[in-house]
Amino acid sequence: MKDLRSIVVRLVIGSFGLAALLGVIALLGGGSFGETEGQILLTAVIVGVECVVLLCYLAVAGRSHAWVGVIGAIVSLIPFGIALTLTWSNGDLGESAWRTFGVSVTVAATLAQASLLLGLTRGRRVLLGTTLAAATVVALMIIGPLLDQGDDDDLYWRLFGVVAILDALGTVVLVALRVFDGTIAPADTVRAPQLTAAVEARLADAAASRHTSPTELLSRLLDDLG
Repeated sequence: MKDLRSIVVRLVIGSFGLAALLGVIALLGGGSFGETEGQILLTAVIVGVECVVLLCYLAVAGRSHAWVGVIGAIVSLIPFGIALTLTWSNGDLGESAWRTFGVSVTVAATLAQASLLLGLTRGRRVLLGTTLAAATVVALMIIGPLLDQGDDDDLYWRLFGVVAILDALGTVVLVALRVFDGTIAPADTVRAPQLTAAVEARLADAAASRHTSPTELLSRLLDDLG
């Protein structure tokens, strides 16, 4: 799984690098900035957004919630394909295509947020569960009007705003706790005991049988306990 994640990361970076290069060439190639140059530049932006989203999905690679990232990556291909089609086609694809684009973007973005939080968070299950629930409600309240099944009155959007604020607050708190919590250890912190040679040997054997490193295996075990 670690090798697969490394390959995907390289493909993502390489794809975005190529798209960025084409965008730079379009901007600095000389001549008038026409429709084709604009399409190339917009394509670079679309590829860049897709690459960022894929990196979010990779946050859960090799973990028990990896299925969230897999589903998100599959769903994200729908708006990615529609966006590229709209960029390079000469006509509108119709109302149904726009609705599909809106729904798929909402689902893909929500799954990207969930993947990032699941990959970053250690413990804090109540806050994590509440934030993911709020994100789900936000997504459903966006999808409803897109499908003409949601209420569009003032109260509906007021409630949407409240839930969206709670979603954003929970996300910021979880990320902040992950980044800053425990980064500065007390001076009198007792060092954890070192693993014995026998335990290290068992860990190395278990990692080898799973084609991973001891550190990665131990990290996965701690994630499952967390």
